[in-house]
Amino acid sequence: MKISDYNHSIKEVVRFHEVDLLGVCNNAVYFNYFEDARLRYVQDLKNKFELKEFMEGYSFFIMAHNECDYLKSAHLDDELNIYTRIDFIKNSSFGFKHLVEKVRSKEIIARGGGVMVHIDVDSKKPAPIPREFYDAVSKFEKQVQILKST
Repeated sequence: MKISDYNHSIKEVVRFHEVDLLGVCNNAVYFNYFEDARLRYVQDLKNKFELKEFMEGYSFFIMAHNECDYLKSAHLDDELNIYTRIDFIKNSSFGFKHLVEKVRSKEIIARGGGVMVHIDVDSKKPAPIPREFYDAVSKFEKQVQILKST
């Protein structure tokens, strides 16, 4: 995937508490950046498409899988673009993809992804994702796999 395949991004700046003695951003921090990006993506999607059922009180989402490939390091005060997209949606889960770009050099320094599962509050078991979410993501994303069984 290339940056042009992504319709959503946020900016992050590598802060002092995120680096080691050499000024290199700690690998675990990238997962915080991904989490920030996922939350903003979902909030923006909810607002843009006026989603009513998605993320309401009867359900929540948990992270079932997280991954990151580190290609180059980020350093103290680097500005980063975190590009985010939804890659697929299934019955009760969906997958994100991320690219991390260093603003100054325009280099992709990391790529990652994750899978979130929609959980029913009462049963604590996977629950179907509301139809409005499928419709919104299908309108927003250029390439999304809809893997929902009918």
